[in-house]
Formats: sequence, structure tokens, C-alpha cells
Amino acid sequence: METAGAAEAVPRPGLRERKKRRTRDALLRAALELFTTQGYERTTVDEIAEAVDVSQRTFFRYFAGKEDVALAVQEMVEEHFVRSLRGRPPGEAPLEALRRAVLDGWDTINEAVASVVPVELYLRMFRLIESTPVLLAAHLRRSAETEEEIARLLAAREGLDVDTDPRPRLAVAVFGAVMRVTGRQWSTGEDFSPEAIRALTAAHLDQVGPALTGNWRTSAGS
Repeated sequence: METAGAAEAVPRPGLRERKKRRTRDALLRAALELFTTQGYERTTVDEIAEAVDVSQRTFFRYFAGKEDVALAVQEMVEEHFVRSLRGRPPGEAPLEALRRAVLDGWDTINEAVASVVPVELYLRMFRLIESTPVLLAAHLRRSAETEEEIARLLAAREGLDVDTDPRPRLAVAVFGAVMRVTGRQWSTGEDFSPEAIRALTAAHLDQVGPALTGNWRTSAGS
């Protein structure tokens, strides 16, 4: 009979898998360093491969192209957020669950990326995505898939049919818009720390209710 400890044990990856993981991580770090120092458009796949001393063919075993490697860490962060959202207590209201999940995500950002790239490098890449039209367009296109996953997750939490009840998608649309405004404002500011974007995220989410239901003219004049 299998013991509980044996059932829960996670086998250590074999040598081949560890070597593949190291190569992928090295390509990812090299790509982000090159993108953030000399620009996305001016960086070639050959330069990324050369920085790790592998062939172009090896690069394409791990990434479909420059866009794929440029957005890889951002996608890791979004997956980290979705996992955090799945772990929120079922009694939380949808927008509060989203708020807590994203703030917890910034509190634990090291867990999401530090094993692959330094957090500082990820944040530099985040700013580059915001300021590079081709990358921003690709990021928004990919984020639409994540937003649909989140809407379905919220619907399941609330016992709703996402295809007949518009509220989950509306909530995610508002949340996504707040995240995009926050990212844009943070990337053009002077404080590029994780603490700064976390504080800005919290402040903007706290303004959602008043912004959507309040009288702006009255508020401005008070």
C-alpha cells in the first residue's frame, strides 16, 4: 500500500530535463538583457543564441520567436496571478478576490520569476513592453486569452454560466482596464520598484467604485 508521503512526493527532474530547463532559462535571461539594453527591434535571434553559446536551431526548440521569448516572463506572472485567484476564499466578492489576488501576486513576485530572471530585469522588460508598440499589441492579444480564463474562473466561483450572465466578463474587463492604466502610469513614472507598482495598483483599484458610480464634477469641486 502506498503511503501518503510517497503519494505526495514529487520526483526530481532527470538530468536531461534539468539541462533543457537551464538552457531555456539562460536563453530567456539573455534575451531580456539584450532587449532592455539595445532594444527589441535591434536584437536578433542570432544574438540571443550567441549570448548563450548555442545555435539558432536550439533557440527555436524552446521559443517560437522573439515575441515568444519577450513575453515569456510576463506570462509566468499572469499564471502566478491566476493561481493566487484560484486560492482565494470562495466567500469573497469577485472584485475583492481579484484585488487580493493581484496584490498578493506583487507581494510574492519573487516566487513567480526569481528562479528564472531577477525581478529587476522583469520590471525593466515590463516597461519595454509598455513602450514598444509591437510588443504591447502582442501582450494585449495574449492577455485577452487570460482574461477569458479569469472570467470563467469567476463564473465557476459564483455558480454562474459565463455565456449567459455578463457579469464575470464585465468585472474582468474593468479589472483588466485598471491593470493597463496602472502599468502605463507606472512605466512612465520615476519609481520603478515593485512596491511602487503595488501601491499604484491598490490605489487605482480602490478608485474603481467611485469612478464608475460617483459624480466626478461634484467630487472635483469639493
